[in-house]
Amino acid sequence: MNSTVITNAKIVNEGKVVEGDVLIKNQRIEKVGGSIAAGHAKVVDARGQFLLPGVIDDQVHFREPGLTHKATIYTEAKAAVAGGVTSFMEMPNTIPPAFTQRLLEDKYQIAAQTSLANYTFFMGAANDNLEEALRTDIRKVCGLKIFMGSSTGSLLVDNPVVLEGFFSTFPALIATHCEDEPTIRKNTADFKAKYGEDMSVMYHPQIRSEEACFKSSSFAIELAKKHGTRLHILHISTARETFLFNNSIPLEQKKITAEACVHHLWFNDQDYNRLGMLIKWNPAIKTAHDQQEILKAVLDDRIDVIATDHAPHTWEEKQNNYFQAPSGGPLIQHSLVAMMEFFHQKKISLEKLVQKMAHNPAILFQIENRGFIREGYFADLVLVDGNRPWQVSKQNILAKCGWSPFEGTTFQSTVTHTWVSGHLAYQLGAFNEGKRGERLTFSRK
Repeated sequence: MNSTVITNAKIVNEGKVVEGDVLIKNQRIEKVGGSIAAGHAKVVDARGQFLLPGVIDDQVHFREPGLTHKATIYTEAKAAVAGGVTSFMEMPNTIPPAFTQRLLEDKYQIAAQTSLANYTFFMGAANDNLEEALRTDIRKVCGLKIFMGSSTGSLLVDNPVVLEGFFSTFPALIATHCEDEPTIRKNTADFKAKYGEDMSVMYHPQIRSEEACFKSSSFAIELAKKHGTRLHILHISTARETFLFNNSIPLEQKKITAEACVHHLWFNDQDYNRLGMLIKWNPAIKTAHDQQEILKAVLDDRIDVIATDHAPHTWEEKQNNYFQAPSGGPLIQHSLVAMMEFFHQKKISLEKLVQKMAHNPAILFQIENRGFIREGYFADLVLVDGNRPWQVSKQNILAKCGWSPFEGTTFQSTVTHTWVSGHLAYQLGAFNEGKRGERLTFSRK
């Protein structure tokens, strides 16, 4: 039997930090306690380190199939595991988009063969695939993704009748990218007329504006309330939107939830001067006020989840001018250590960090037996040394694109060990690829 005892860890779980041991047997957590006899088990002494449930990232773009010059499920899952992310939810904007059950299942087959992390994939919504979307097995698929703003390619769903169809009939969680397309088109035309093709990226947050975000998020919430839809709005980027969400009821009872992304918490519009297209995202990184208010909403539980929207492009693609440079960037390797910086700066507690990056994704997606350090749950675990500084450089970036907006940043914390479904997949820079991650399942009827 494959057994490991993690001893002397500071276990961060369910609102507490308690020193103790954890016994892993095969894929599961066998025991959590003050002192566990090792017997024949392998021992990992975690003295002075934090043991967290593995991060569950509910929004990534791993680019396979069709865009594998940017990334693959194999490369990005390795980057995820090195960053303490044990499970990911990947988006449908690949080539071809995951608009049919066959294309969706093709992605699961790739992940089963190549992903070091646990995985699930969103079904994609199009203007003409409602019947196909309704065939989704909601116990084996995390949800339906609707682009209510044309962030990528042809995935925009902007027909109100079609949207009503999805919101009124899809039986599980709908995740939305909310930006109002007519507002963005008008802003784009106005700024292009004024500044021409070589316009600065500084205007990105004015083109993909607060108004565009608020108008679309408000509309999605209106539809969800009308139809009783389980709605999850991704990457909130404005202070104004944070007031659309409720913190007066437990997460398990919420029908409408929200996500904040690391880049909207870490950067603001002053950083365009330094980083330019490298922090061009959709929705745009906006003002310092927006940045501060998003963190407040995370802390007071109006926003439920912290994720990445990991969306790599090649360095060469990012060197184009504003209208040609694609939006998005790689974050998954650095999301946990970046949020640990917020802990070091006393902006967030470890308990709250774990709640937003592990517990809450498990709760709101109804993931089976993951997201907590509990006996009987899958052993998705991460050891973090909070006093082991390192600097991000091209030499240690694992995303296939080979760059990061964090390059040159020194993080105080290091992920030292990552267990994925009981398998020690990563330890101090070395990977054990002898076992692949598992397909996530969901406790839904």
